[in-house]
Amino acid sequence: MSPLPEPHPSPAPDEGAELPSVAPRLRALRRRSGLTLEAAAARVGLSPAHLSRLETGRRTPSLPMLLALARTYGTTVSDLLGEVPAELDPIVRADRMEPQEAGGWTYWRAGGSGRAMQALRLHVPQGRDSQEELVRVHPGEEWLYVTRGRLRLMLGDATHLLEPGDAAHFDSLTPHRIAAASRGGVDLLFLHTLLQSGAAELCLGDTPPTQRGIR
Repeated sequence: MSPLPEPHPSPAPDEGAELPSVAPRLRALRRRSGLTLEAAAARVGLSPAHLSRLETGRRTPSLPMLLALARTYGTTVSDLLGEVPAELDPIVRADRMEPQEAGGWTYWRAGGSGRAMQALRLHVPQGRDSQEELVRVHPGEEWLYVTRGRLRLMLGDATHLLEPGDAAHFDSLTPHRIAAASRGGVDLLFLHTLLQSGAAELCLGDTPPTQRGIR
């Protein structure tokens, strides 16, 4: 099946790329997962050429792409970025939640490493059209809770407008995408299950659906 159209080009690394260390880790994690470039690209919903550019540092991945790649490789965004994992601790203090930016989205790691779920705080700005157009379909579950601003959540053929205090919990095999519906963007808590490589074979089979990815 056809992969997703490639998003608008991201800045080249010498134009202020935010994630200089991610490219070699993307390639290393893909190889560790036993996936070819073509197989990994199909699962994430990118073309092999675009994934190759991410692995060689000629493109900077957005946060949705990092989430999709982390799920595919059975790891976390923190691991993709080479962040030193904190000691396994059930408590994540506010002063340890360092903001990171990818593709205009800002996130804070709000959960521990080495878990079956990944918890994040997210800020999604308004008007990031290249990412808002991507429809995501993948095994697992997602939960989100709006803390500030308004969120537009597309689930299948339905569109929902979420206000502060509203939450959503859905099967991520349902085609979905999110976008900020307020001028100042939207802040939310976000929780998703990680797709481990072994389970991926059982869930996805040999032919992944089109437009695979994650929000």
